[in-house]
Amino acid sequence: MADKVLVTGVSGFIAKHAALQLLNKGYEVRGTIRALNKAVQVKKSLEEAGADVARLSFAAADLSSDERWDEAARGCDGVLHIASPFPIAQPRDRYALVPAARDGSLKVLNAAKKAAHIVMTSSVAAVMYRAGRPAEFTMSESDWTDEDWKLCTPYIVSKTAAEQAAWDAAVIGGFKHRLTTINPGLVLGPPLDDDIGASVDLVKLMMKGAYPALPNASYPIVDVRDVAALHVAALENPQTGGRRLIAAADTLSLKEIAVILREAFPDHAKKIPTASLPDALVHFMAIFDRSIASVLPDLGVKPMAETAYVTDLAGVSFRPAREAVIDAGAALVRLKAI
Repeated sequence: MADKVLVTGVSGFIAKHAALQLLNKGYEVRGTIRALNKAVQVKKSLEEAGADVARLSFAAADLSSDERWDEAARGCDGVLHIASPFPIAQPRDRYALVPAARDGSLKVLNAAKKAAHIVMTSSVAAVMYRAGRPAEFTMSESDWTDEDWKLCTPYIVSKTAAEQAAWDAAVIGGFKHRLTTINPGLVLGPPLDDDIGASVDLVKLMMKGAYPALPNASYPIVDVRDVAALHVAALENPQTGGRRLIAAADTLSLKEIAVILREAFPDHAKKIPTASLPDALVHFMAIFDRSIASVLPDLGVKPMAETAYVTDLAGVSFRPAREAVIDAGAALVRLKAI
């Protein structure tokens, strides 16, 4: 068991939950943050959630810079590398996000390669995209996204490249057996504060009536509390070393998410969309709106995740997607974000 754990990007949606669970289990946590003036809010959020923040410290470090990563990782025998950008609007250059995602991960791995266990957050984006998929398919840890598939967005390409580079570095550096990647689906559930993250922002926009209609797209969904629990479990279980752990419960379409929200939050039901966008119209709109282009690889397919092996290895079971959706919505109401 690691005594001191480095959590990168500790101000983020998933990372705050991971830090909370680590602190509650008695670990010391050192969280990296780009600007130390954000540390006050992170500390407050974790304390209000019940954590003993006396064992929480911070280090200023930015994935875009080589500086301070060795210092941040010094003395930490466990590492959760969670920091990663999630752009809503996709750049037109499919490789534009690769350098930051890949090189940022390699900076952390290089600084932390002597740690007893390194857990890196990847995504199902690195698992489930390729040409010729059937309308319904199940993904497993042996599946890799084909970066050359023409519908892959810059975000998908960057997540795939970053994870592949991490595994290559682990093989070359001789620490593959100490590296685990976590590949979450669409992460919902309750944020700890009003820094809600891009995935919960989707629920927020639905409840605010930002979308008049929804594309025919479906996503494997996972609760943020379960993603955090899986990071901690991977840190504690040597048998997860060298493995990719898919984190997902059941798969819901955007329309099914909207139905759940309308039923659970009747005061907001009138604003939540009910109509569907034809695929052809989504393709046309994507020409002019890069945020809509993000959904093109997901049109008309239902990806499902094979996760029984994750529960067997790490002992983490995933709560139903419906619960994650409702708890995300309830948190947004509580935070007066809608």
